[in-house]
Amino acid sequence: MPAVDRPRRSALYMPASNARALEKAKGLFADMLIFDLEDAVAPDAKNAAREAAVSAVNSGAYGQRELLIRVNGLDTSWSELDLQAVAKSKANGVVVPKVSSISDVTKVDAILTAAGAPADFPVWAMMETPRGILSVDAIAQASPRLAGLCVGTADLSKELQCAHPADRAPMLVSLQLVILAARANGLVVLDGVHVELKDADGFEAACRQGRDLGFDGKTLIHPNQIDGANKAYAPSAEDIEYAHRLIGAHQDAEAKGAGVTTLDGRLIEVLHVAEAKRLLAKAEMISALSQDSAA
Repeated sequence: MPAVDRPRRSALYMPASNARALEKAKGLFADMLIFDLEDAVAPDAKNAAREAAVSAVNSGAYGQRELLIRVNGLDTSWSELDLQAVAKSKANGVVVPKVSSISDVTKVDAILTAAGAPADFPVWAMMETPRGILSVDAIAQASPRLAGLCVGTADLSKELQCAHPADRAPMLVSLQLVILAARANGLVVLDGVHVELKDADGFEAACRQGRDLGFDGKTLIHPNQIDGANKAYAPSAEDIEYAHRLIGAHQDAEAKGAGVTTLDGRLIEVLHVAEAKRLLAKAEMISALSQDSAA
């Protein structure tokens, strides 16, 4: 399945040191699970968490969900061991925090290669530093392994010394720069987490905002956020019905020798047909993924 086309509405961070959480994740409906070795793990639990994460991704117990492992930062004593372990695992990719330069990506690439990772083993770069944001287009081109960019809004707001309101207004320029770089380079791009777990309205608004900005999905910190993200980033029934009508209207116009037509007062061209077909394909993949999760 092409990297950009796979549904990635919800990407849940799971502390790899928490055996109960790893077990619970087998029944969750997130599109992606990110087994975390970084922020969610205490220093004295790093080695055990690494072993648990590798065991989880190797288990085959998570169906079609995309399984990633977030390693510790490159400036820590754990990162190289983390990357070596992930390279030998069955993970679908590795998430690298605080990527700020091309050299960060090439360092990760070199460690993975030396550890025997396949040439196409995916790397996801977290954009959560000012230097990273300013270098994001170069970072996105730094290695063929790059599969996606994840915004780390909590760390980014700290580094920018800006407020972190629900509407993320102080960080909108940063968010858009990451989206631009992702789209220019054919990468997936995921929005940052919503840390206020009791703020359901704010979370819903952030999901809508992220979707409208162009993110492919949202990173999450609690299972209770999965349904909201899945709903926000999935085509609605109305979207699907309109896509079918749009394709049909264009086919009818072509049969009559016309290159363009209108539907509900809107001009319909080939580019709209392509987008409608992409939406329907995404809806089909979401349906298949949901059936697998329910099995």
